Amino acid sequence: ERTPVWLFRQAGRHLPEYTAYKQKVGRSFLEMLSFPEDVAECTMQPIRRYPVDAAILFSDILVIAEALNIEVTMPGGVGILIPQPLASPEDMAERIPSISTIDKSFVEKKLGHVLESVRLIRAKMAEEQISIPLIGFSAAPWTLLFYMVGGSSKRNKEIGMTWLKEHPEASKKLLDLLTKIVIEYCSCQVEQGVHLVQIFEAMGMMIDEEHFDEFALPCLEEISVEMKKRFPDVPLMVFSRGASFANEKLSKMSYDIVTIDGEVKRDTARSVVDGRAGLQGNYDPRELIENEEGTKTPETVRETVKDMLTALGPQRLIANLGEGLGGKESTDLVAAFVDSVHEESEAMIGSSE
Repeated sequence: ERTPVWLFRQAGRHLPEYTAYKQKVGRSFLEMLSFPEDVAECTMQPIRRYPVDAAILFSDILVIAEALNIEVTMPGGVGILIPQPLASPEDMAERIPSISTIDKSFVEKKLGHVLESVRLIRAKMAEEQISIPLIGFSAAPWTLLFYMVGGSSKRNKEIGMTWLKEHPEASKKLLDLLTKIVIEYCSCQVEQGVHLVQIFEAMGMMIDEEHFDEFALPCLEEISVEMKKRFPDVPLMVFSRGASFANEKLSKMSYDIVTIDGEVKRDTARSVVDGRAGLQGNYDPRELIENEEGTKTPETVRETVKDMLTALGPQRLIANLGEGLGGKESTDLVAAFVDSVHEESEAMIGSSE
């Protein structure tokens, strides 16, 4: 009937109610993630405000790193940091738990607060009579390794690749462990009530194609195969941000949806996945930031949404962004985006029947 829509980072900084809530509880973003009532409230805020077609768990890609005894901080202005990244394979052997300890009980012990948050979100959605799917998610193994050895997305960006080249065996060992914990973590989320799972390879732009194929892709394949074996009816979505060269291969795996970033050419995006998977993406979030010239309006949002729907087609598409909301977006323009997707896709689908 119409194209479904939700937004990466739909909860959080662009919402005035998020800022007000954060001030009220007096906790930072990272601190709030340990409080299920905060996570539930932040997850609920955008779905109360906008008629989006899914909620997504309010969390962070690095909670798995924290579960593995890696300290994560957010000093402000520089993004998320790991102040003491893994310095060497020897350091890794000393600090990271053995792969044999990674199982469901490990996740329940170390990430129990996330699982409690999922249960609470489902209860609140029922209470407020909001019946849309809840999306769970995890970072992909390469993205986790990138942060765990480099410490930041802003500096020391080459360390991840350096590890793959200089310590290939240790890298594969760490990636195997991360693959195992991602599978267990996502499985636990499904068992607690999420309806779909999104895998974020957020640091795809930090690895070349050769190393992606050798190191990152086998992890993504194993995750898709094992999750489908365990939960055949739970849709799986994957986003290889900045590494769109992988989209064709990803579409041949067990993922139902391949997410495309803003760099992907819309006129060839369908032919790349060739009907094997649906698409998600790839609206430019910069269109949702008001400017002094007043050139970003609900009307310009509608026109750019039409362009996206025309190029990608409204069917087998989940409308979303090419990358997450950054915090400067206008709530009026985000609302216009959601409404435009629904209205324009409904008109397009109706006229083609």
